[in-house]
Amino acid sequence: MLLKHRPGERRITDILTKIKLTKREKFYVISGGVAVVVFLVAQFVLFPLFDAKAKIKHSIHTSEKTLQEIRTLSAEYNSLKINSENVTKALSRRTRGFTLFSFLEKEAGRAGVKTHIKYMKPSVSASGDALYKESSVEMKIEGINMKQLVDYLYFVESSKDLVKIKRISIKKNKTDKNFLTVLMQVVTYQ
Repeated sequence: MLLKHRPGERRITDILTKIKLTKREKFYVISGGVAVVVFLVAQFVLFPLFDAKAKIKHSIHTSEKTLQEIRTLSAEYNSLKINSENVTKALSRRTRGFTLFSFLEKEAGRAGVKTHIKYMKPSVSASGDALYKESSVEMKIEGINMKQLVDYLYFVESSKDLVKIKRISIKKNKTDKNFLTVLMQVVTYQ
């Protein structure tokens, strides 16, 4: 069934049939029409699809990085939690009235270096939100031999009281080169 047109209206096919085109011109017109259709499909279908795919890939990559960071932080948190529990257990095993100063004096007597201690300076530091306070003692020991030093370090470091040597400086004694002068900072938590 043919559609009837109003007078003065012409259909595009009527116009095209009246225009005489050579084969070459028809080829150019068809090629141009195909090029326009391809351009429109690419512009409004393919390019948005590729952009969406790239955005999704980027989003996945970002999410994977975030997930890896969360896993790393979770492992670190668990490690810190276990360490905190171990510190709490170790602190609860200490004898009542434990002080770092008296502990170091007792171990110095045990290692035979108590008479060589020149000074011991205790100090306590804590940050505002810290669960534990750090207690430290700076001490200077003069005129001891290597065996005495090793014994003292062993007694201090191998204790179950969470006592650690934070810093140590060992020099030959100025008056007698066979003996040592030791300056160290020992720390623990309260």
